[in-house]
Amino acid sequence: MRVNKWTWGLATAGLVSLPTLVAQGEEKASPILTALSSTTISGYVDVSAHWNPGSDNAANPAPYMYNQGKSDGFNLDKVKLRIDRPLDEAQWSAGYRADLLFGPDANIFASQSTFPVTADFAIQQAYVALRAPVGNGLDLKLGVFDSVIGYESHDSGNNPNYTRSYGTTIEPHTHTGLLATYQVFDSLGIAVGIANTLISPINSRSPRAESQKTYMGSAAFTLPEATGFLSGSTVYAGFVEGFGGGTDDQANFYVGATLNTPVAGIKFGGAFDYVGDFGGVPDADARTYAVYASFAATEKLNLHARIEYADIDNVTLFGTTGGDIFAMTGTLEYDLWRNVLSRLEARWDHAAQGGDRFGGSPGAPNRKNEFLLAANLIYKF
Repeated sequence: MRVNKWTWGLATAGLVSLPTLVAQGEEKASPILTALSSTTISGYVDVSAHWNPGSDNAANPAPYMYNQGKSDGFNLDKVKLRIDRPLDEAQWSAGYRADLLFGPDANIFASQSTFPVTADFAIQQAYVALRAPVGNGLDLKLGVFDSVIGYESHDSGNNPNYTRSYGTTIEPHTHTGLLATYQVFDSLGIAVGIANTLISPINSRSPRAESQKTYMGSAAFTLPEATGFLSGSTVYAGFVEGFGGGTDDQANFYVGATLNTPVAGIKFGGAFDYVGDFGGVPDADARTYAVYASFAATEKLNLHARIEYADIDNVTLFGTTGGDIFAMTGTLEYDLWRNVLSRLEARWDHAAQGGDRFGGSPGAPNRKNEFLLAANLIYKF
């Protein structure tokens, strides 16, 4: 009798005995093991080292997401564990996903249902997935799922750059609700959803009315072969509107694109984000503009660049309120070790609207510029 790797693992841990398993296997497969045979376990360990030239860098760091508490030192960023049973091709397919986050970045993701967030643990996604035989197949997610808008992922290794953009920082991150996705035809997919709130804490509710919910929608269009070298490029748009705190509804709008070029290995991207009444605060608005470029120099060497401008009005990001910021980021990626993403990154953030924004002491920044040199390693399993 053959015993699969999952069974051997259970036996090694002392949870089952091989004689019992052999006896069961000779009769029929266990229903529990049959269900587990379709489950996959994956994830990554994400670590980094930051050097910010100059002194007094710990206070008032540039207010983009995941830049808190990392200056001038070595960092565990995040550990992610994914337990997943994806949908198959059956008309009435069912599955699930649980994405579990560990480490300091989990606190910043802040999906925990209680505050203050200091547990070094968060749930990024946890949902039951279902497919109904409607047209081309209607896919549903019920539970906790990623936001439908944004150019970048909260999984650093899926992004061209290690550090995040200001667009990612002002977007909603996760929702508790119901999301439906439908592939209208090969080049067009749409998603619509309803959730409790726009903010991250799981099972959060609007205090204004039991019936108040958050609504979202998005569409992704892939250019067909008839468009020549642009074939395979993607244009994406979406919105999320609902309770984000405060007295008014928060509204987020996003438009982005990833474009192929006639030069092999070179791609460009662009993203525009707008948030109105951020955190439910009237007139707290922000607009971010970002341009991306990537060049696959060899099979292992990739170069990435991002230029962005954040026009911030009355919005508070990680303790910093208002003021425009210009930022440039360059990333060198070289895949030297198997299963390891290795990157070196240089970043410059500049306070573009007068006044000091960075460094110094709490509440008393003393410079207009922040420089970062970072090394990032991600082992994917």
